[in-house]
Amino acid sequence: MSRTVSSWILSSAKHSLVLQGKGRSYSVCIPNKNKIKWKLVFSKTHLYPAGSCSLDNTVSFKKAFRHTSTEEEHFSFQLSLSQINDILRAGELSHKIMDLNGKNENSVLRFESNQLASNAPIEDRRSAATCLQTKGMMFGVFDGHAGSACAQAVSERLLHYIAVSLMSRQTLEEIELAVECMKPVLPILQWHKHPNDVEYREITSQYFENLRVYWQHLLDLDTESGFSLEEAMICAFKRLDSDISLEVQAPQENELMRNIALQVAFSGATACVAHIDGVHLHVANTGDCRAILGVHEEDGTWSTLPLTRDHNAFDEFEIRRLKREHPRSEEKTLFVNDRLLGILMPSRAFGDVQLKWSKELQHSVLENSCDVEALNIYQYVPPNYHTPPYLTAEPEVTYHKLRSKDKFLVIASDGLWEMLSNEKVVKLVAGHLTELNVQKPQLAFEKPVNLGYMHNLLLQRKNRGIASLDQNIATHLIRHAIGSNEYGEVDQEKLAAMLTLPEDLARMYRDDITITVVYFNSETIENYYRNN
Repeated sequence: MSRTVSSWILSSAKHSLVLQGKGRSYSVCIPNKNKIKWKLVFSKTHLYPAGSCSLDNTVSFKKAFRHTSTEEEHFSFQLSLSQINDILRAGELSHKIMDLNGKNENSVLRFESNQLASNAPIEDRRSAATCLQTKGMMFGVFDGHAGSACAQAVSERLLHYIAVSLMSRQTLEEIELAVECMKPVLPILQWHKHPNDVEYREITSQYFENLRVYWQHLLDLDTESGFSLEEAMICAFKRLDSDISLEVQAPQENELMRNIALQVAFSGATACVAHIDGVHLHVANTGDCRAILGVHEEDGTWSTLPLTRDHNAFDEFEIRRLKREHPRSEEKTLFVNDRLLGILMPSRAFGDVQLKWSKELQHSVLENSCDVEALNIYQYVPPNYHTPPYLTAEPEVTYHKLRSKDKFLVIASDGLWEMLSNEKVVKLVAGHLTELNVQKPQLAFEKPVNLGYMHNLLLQRKNRGIASLDQNIATHLIRHAIGSNEYGEVDQEKLAAMLTLPEDLARMYRDDITITVVYFNSETIENYYRNN
């Protein structure tokens, strides 16, 4: 990015009355720009202070500098390479899968994750966990809107709901008996978290109680066979969204817990969760997060296999679904300006009770609450709101049987996909893998040499002198997403400018970005087919 472009960004911001970003908060509720009080709270260790449920703090970046407003007197887009790296790497998380004997017979080799905030605080969340009472691992990315509360709650709870849905009747009975006898409960998940990942500690007991009500319901179903994995994921998504809606309607004496329930229900979140058990991959998606596979073909080339569809106004299936669910008289008002009822970009999401409840229920809940304005909750009924619900959290579930040529899975919030295509993301991950393998001794290949193989060798030779700045592939993707120029190369000046954009301008140029990349163990997958 040239200095001319940097100056243009600053100038355009100072003379803009309305910021037309890609955000999905309720676009009709734009506050007066002159009344906004901009602030940024830095903390060296926690996304939120320990024991706090405040949604007004944000993740810190050591040695990094971000402007809080375009009205600052001394405004600069300059950052050193060290400062850039500190910002980009602050949210890095990586985990290598190892068994107790030091070997790995899991189909997941390792995963790497990262996120970069545009909103302050960031509204995205992520989760990764190993199932302890059932088989498999789960990875989730959650894109919040109108605040981070819903994404936070869903990231903490959804994987538990899926895991419980998959448990055998015997395991559920053992857990219920332990709770009844006030004995320790079998752990359900082993979490893989970043030190800055937070929890609603004050409300954990209520979340557990509602999870317990759910497994009691499963026991009442009296079905020995249980759910298929697809059924379990759909049921878990829908049940959690129902609980979010019911929790805010229930009488609550504790004001803090009441306020959290309000913020969770009246904000929203899209979700994409992958469950991997051996060669069996299931992806459940609600909204416009996205999951793709990187496939290494036999001729040495790379291809992309999408596993999700974006649920929004640009998807014909979603348009037809909503038209089926509502009267013909509403066909022209379901999507206005490519938004659901002119308000929301995704057409499926958790929370967002403004688009699910009746007008009367919304009014009743908010009227009986304390100072909802202090929680940034406002009652707004859009025009043509006649036959709710207009929004659902029911996911689409895709099944894929892993092959040895399936090398990695990328799950990310739409902040990445707005910047990079599926194909570009696979190309960047594949190139990064090639760089990592350059240092390894070349093996002798007996198979005939083809063009794809020669192309790979040339790429390796070219990359030997151009080692990536980033060991973490998610960081590598974020760096390219916000810093690439028209030639696909990272422009350091553009990267610095995009990272120093003030809070009142950043959303014009980029969204929160959260990425998890899961690498598969090709040897384990090959052994599965060899033994079966």
